Formats: sequence, C-alpha cells, structure tokens
Amino acid sequence: MSRSQPNTRRGQGVAADIETVARLAGVSTATVSRALRGLPHVSEETRARVLAAAAEVEYVASPSASRLASGRTRSVGVVMPYIGRYYFGQVLAGAEAVMRGSGYDVLLFALPDDAARRDFFARMPLRRRVDAVLIITLPLSGDQVSRFRGLGVPMATVGMPMPGASAVGIDDAAAARTATSHLINLGHERIAMIGGGLSDAEPNLFATPGQRASGYRAALAAAGLVWRAEYEVDGRYTSLGAEQAMGQLMSLPRPPTAVFAQSDRMAIGAMHALRITGLGCPDDVSIVGFDDHEVAEPLELTTIAQPMPEQGAAAAKQLLSALAGGEAEDVVLPTHLVLRATTSTPPSRRHVNRREADETRAGQPE
Repeated sequence: MSRSQPNTRRGQGVAADIETVARLAGVSTATVSRALRGLPHVSEETRARVLAAAAEVEYVASPSASRLASGRTRSVGVVMPYIGRYYFGQVLAGAEAVMRGSGYDVLLFALPDDAARRDFFARMPLRRRVDAVLIITLPLSGDQVSRFRGLGVPMATVGMPMPGASAVGIDDAAAARTATSHLINLGHERIAMIGGGLSDAEPNLFATPGQRASGYRAALAAAGLVWRAEYEVDGRYTSLGAEQAMGQLMSLPRPPTAVFAQSDRMAIGAMHALRITGLGCPDDVSIVGFDDHEVAEPLELTTIAQPMPEQGAAAAKQLLSALAGGEAEDVVLPTHLVLRATTSTPPSRRHVNRREADETRAGQPE
C-alpha cells in the first residue's frame, strides 16, 4: 500500500493555511486576504471563488496574522479630555459601537489636565498602534495638531474641527440662539447666561462656550434687548459653579427673570440655588439647559437636545470610510428645543394676566 500524501482538504485533520486557499482559488495570498476581509478592489467572482476555497478546507484567518500581513492594527485611538462626564461618555459610546461592529478595537486616552497632555504628546503612544484617530472635543495647540498629523493616519474630530481631519458636530451658536429666543418669546427681557470660560481667572480653551455665548447675544440683539455684562456669569461647566453663579445673579439690583445655562449640569446647579433661597423655577426664574442629559426629563428641565451618540457614530463612520479609501465629508447634526416645566412667562406678566382675568370675571353678571 502506498503512503498517503498530506491533505489539507476538509476531514483530513490538518489545518489549512492561506497558501492552500490561494492555490485552490487560483489567486495570490494577498487577494485571499483582501477577499476574506471584505476589502475593495476584489471582483465579486474572485471573492466568491476565494470564499468557496476557504470553506472547502475550513480555513479561518488568524486575526493577528491578518494584521501583520496587511500592516493594519485593527485599532482606533480615541483621545478626549474626560471620560466620566455625560457628553463625552455618550459620544464615546456611539463611536465604540460602530467600531466594534466593524471589527475594530478602541484604545482610549483621557487628557484631563496639562500634565496628562504633556506626557501624552511627549510619548505619542498612538504611533504604530492604531489605524486611525478620533479626537473628541479636545482643544489643541498648533504643535499638538502637527503631532497628530505626523501619525499619517485618518483622523476625525467631534466638537472641535482640526486641520487635516474630518469633523462632526452641531451648530452651537444656532442652538443657543434657539434657547434664548424661547425665553424671549415667553416675554422675558432680563435674560442671563451661565456659561464657561467667562472669567480671566479660569479661561476656557474649548470653543463651545464662546459659540453658545455668541448665539445668546445674537438672540438678544435680534429682539432689540440690551446686552448686560453682569448677566453673563461663569459657572465653570459644573453644578457647584452654576449654583454660585446663580447666587451672584439673584443678588443683582435687578435680577434676571430667566437664565440660559450652557449645559444641563449647570442648569441643575442653578435650579438648586433657587430652591435653597426659597425661590421657584419657573415661578420666579425660568431656566433653559443644553444637552438633554439623562436627568433632564425627570427634573422636567426645558433644554436643547443634541444627538451625542450619533455624533460619535458619524465620526466613526468617517474613519471607516477613509480607511476603505473613501472620502469623508464634514457633518453637522441637528439640535432641537425640548419643552418641559422649567420655563414660563415672567412673573410680572403672569400677575397682569391674573389681574385681567379677575377684572373680566368681576365684570360678568352673576
């Protein structure tokens, strides 16, 4: 009996390799790799032939070998200033879901302060470890932008555009104008804003506070209302900061009857300040927030809703498109006003309306 030769076909118990699949399909190993990973520039006929050959010998591509052969890491770096804050977590969740669904891992880097940033850019731990980079609302210097661009991989941003990267975001100025116009339409004239980066002591490097401030001021100007510097106070984008800011506003000789808070977190702090001073919302002061945080609905907070997970998902799709050789276009997603119970007409107008109603009732025959 002649000795049988090794056989890598199904049922022979010997693991097949990529060369075996290539011989059966009559193509190169590179074509096999591209076909099995679903990459472009492989005809449907060739892809079908490769898949049939791989199935015949029960070939399963090794992820690590595939990465080595392609020069790809199948990883995307995500760089952001904070992890625990609601907005950043929501954007990250949207991006991660898209990446995971496409077989990519996420390497996450949080840079909450100057020391973390200096260390990150000194080491640049993304080099040769990622195929693309997603930057979420992170202010950058010119040198830091250059360091990112030096990686030579596709980049996308959320919240803060960057040269050389595709961008996803919202129109913060237009959204703030919508929030302020809502208060104006209710009849408020003394409208304050609690924002961020409004003090010289704690300047804010983020672009968002300035854009929302410009929308607030534009709405006042369009309505013919006088802008008052004392009505713009710094809440530092924290609940405690906003609580202190609200106390400052209510101590003014002519306190506001309405407040636009640049985030729901600050709106909640402002509402707490009113409660501890015995004032009500909206009975004494109306408040509009921004974000539609998960606690906004149970607190009945009127707010501007922005699509946070959708922004992360859109940025991830931009990167996947770039990695596949496509063109990524900038995306601006819509926002909308969510009406709840923290806004109403100003107290003076409610008093007039009640007096007029009482007078009307008094004049009616019994």
